[in-house]
Amino acid sequence: MSDVIYRDGAPEDAPVIVDFQLAMARETEDLELDPDVCKRGVQSVFDRSELGRYYLAESDGRVVASMLITYEWSDWRNGTVWWIQSVYVAPEERGQGVYSGLYAHVKSRAEADGNVRGIRLYVDLRNARAQEVYTRLGMNGEHYRVFEWMKGE
Repeated sequence: MSDVIYRDGAPEDAPVIVDFQLAMARETEDLELDPDVCKRGVQSVFDRSELGRYYLAESDGRVVASMLITYEWSDWRNGTVWWIQSVYVAPEERGQGVYSGLYAHVKSRAEADGNVRGIRLYVDLRNARAQEVYTRLGMNGEHYRVFEWMKGE
């Protein structure tokens, strides 16, 4: 594998991000997302910076991974917590440290921003491989379980 470049996502990256999200939904939840809804959702992030920001990994001029950061205000910490979401690494790049590099890139951005208090993510309890990666990167899942209610579609 050649050198990987980590960078901010840009509107012209939207098509590959959409493709990654469609693939991730199929792989992780056996779910077929509506491509048009997903396109609008990705575009919304680029149109409205308060929703989040994409970070990408690029190898040989090709985007090989993406990550969405969204924001949570913490009154306990008087600052922002970044939530990692929508992570996808192209199958042929998995196991080569691409996600670790992307996480390190995002973490360095968080450390440099005086308003950011930390980084969180949620993971499917069945995804043992991802949990091992997150643990190896110094994250822990000891404090919280995530509960949700999602409006029917």
